[in-house]
Amino acid sequence: MEACGPTEHTFYVLDTNVLIHDPNALLNFEEHHVIIPMTVLEELDKLKSGKSSTAADCRQAIRLIDKTLGDAPPDQVEQGVAIERGKLGPNGTLAILMDKAPIPAHCLPNDLNDNKIINQLCQLQSQHPDDRIVLVSKDINMRLKARACGIDAEDYHTDQLLDDIALLARGYHEIEGSFWERVAKVETRQLTGQTVHQVQLTDNLPALHINDFIIDDQGFIGWVKGIDGSNLTIRDLHQEPMLHQECWGLRPRDIFQALAMYALMDPDIHLVNLTGAAGSGKTILALAAAIEQTMVTKTYRRIIATRSTQGLDEDIGFLPGTEKEKMEPWLGAITDNLEALHMDDESTHGSVEYILDRVPLQFKSLNYIRGRSFQQSFILIDESQNLTPHQIKTIITRAGNGSKVICLGNLAQIDTPYLNATSSGLTYLTECFKDFPHGVHIHLQGVPRSALAEYAETHL
Repeated sequence: MEACGPTEHTFYVLDTNVLIHDPNALLNFEEHHVIIPMTVLEELDKLKSGKSSTAADCRQAIRLIDKTLGDAPPDQVEQGVAIERGKLGPNGTLAILMDKAPIPAHCLPNDLNDNKIINQLCQLQSQHPDDRIVLVSKDINMRLKARACGIDAEDYHTDQLLDDIALLARGYHEIEGSFWERVAKVETRQLTGQTVHQVQLTDNLPALHINDFIIDDQGFIGWVKGIDGSNLTIRDLHQEPMLHQECWGLRPRDIFQALAMYALMDPDIHLVNLTGAAGSGKTILALAAAIEQTMVTKTYRRIIATRSTQGLDEDIGFLPGTEKEKMEPWLGAITDNLEALHMDDESTHGSVEYILDRVPLQFKSLNYIRGRSFQQSFILIDESQNLTPHQIKTIITRAGNGSKVICLGNLAQIDTPYLNATSSGLTYLTECFKDFPHGVHIHLQGVPRSALAEYAETHL
């Protein structure tokens, strides 16, 4: 790879974990030059086999690299091949960094793959002192080692839409005092079974998005159903009926659970994201709504339940039994909540067995969802905070006609390596879909599970 003329260039060197996190990452560096070390290609090759999501992401990344390089001769592959971007034409280049140069004495021992890559970048920087070499890695320790060796290092920020998780939308806005004191003009219409307000916005209202809820201190609950410049269309939801909703015997314990239940039961809402602390009621609300709409209203033909669990990709194959039997140990949260819904029955165990026999509830591994299409299904994704943006896109696109997707997660409990609250697929999904007219996000508050759970959540 050689710099073209005296002008300073920026070369982004991608680590393996970046290509696993986003197999299309090399397309996201605009006019800059992208480099993939040979060591990274070797690591992708070792990880590409199997049915795990990581293997599938590796294969996709390798295919894109192969398509980009095409039939370019070896010297051009080393110097850089133009990245074709459809109608936009060539934009930036992709090069493979060969492991040819001797190791500089001042760099790291060459015993680890991470060290090999950093050593190569030290050599590359010495050959091109006028250019900027940047290591892009999700591994914070590798970034620290690179900086210690004088190499710029960055996290992969392309799919991080927020810098601070505190900025993530909650799905509702709590207004002090009366909401009506903050609006300039109101026109009210009575439609079939609902009251709709046309409201003119003023500067003292928060930034609102479609399907946001508005709650004030006077008991008003509004649902934003349209935004046209400075005018809002708000559906009036009365607080008492909201708090007295019921599905499969479950009633909401607070207004936030009531908002979630309302969205879960609305057939015009196709995507619901529920976030919140452990015990805030995410799973039990979603499960009650799922059973109600498959057993009673017959809105959906079946319930597809899945979750992201570290180790599940590899461990499931070694468990005995069918796919359903393999998945049941990992979906204990579903059966636990089934028991909670039927705790007052004469025989809780009998009721749960009855539900499992009669309800078309299917447990699916995330690995077996790829390539499928689920029609008229209530798709329940638990622990979705552990999914990357690429993985969550893969799952959401499985929803066929008449299906509803529910994503549940606690952004304070992320177990996937290289993921945090701002880079989680759940955060990415919430931000991308905040203007989707058929999507709702609700952040549940409080920990109604028990006094013990509430104290542990706030003090441990």
